[in-house]
Amino acid sequence: MIVYGLKNCDTCRKVLKLIPNAALQDVRADGVPAATLEAAFEQFGEKLLNTRSTTWRGLDADARAAPPLDLIRAHPALMKRPLIDVDGVLYLGWDASVQKALT
Repeated sequence: MIVYGLKNCDTCRKVLKLIPNAALQDVRADGVPAATLEAAFEQFGEKLLNTRSTTWRGLDADARAAPPLDLIRAHPALMKRPLIDVDGVLYLGWDASVQKALT
């Protein structure tokens, strides 16, 4: 199980604490493989883009108009976290339904 997120993200740390066999891949340092990112966008669409983040608020209107995948590639912190990959099955976020499925 791979958790794509940020090492200083509270939610990502909760996931790692509850699922000890999960490995964190820091999206700022290591990025997300292109195929995984594209599959996640295909599955979750615009929900993959975190428009509540500090990074999003720092972008001007022209930058925000770029395609979501381009924005996430340029600014990895814009991806909603965590993105969890369990043998090719993707989960986004850490709400009750994801917790039930993975714990």
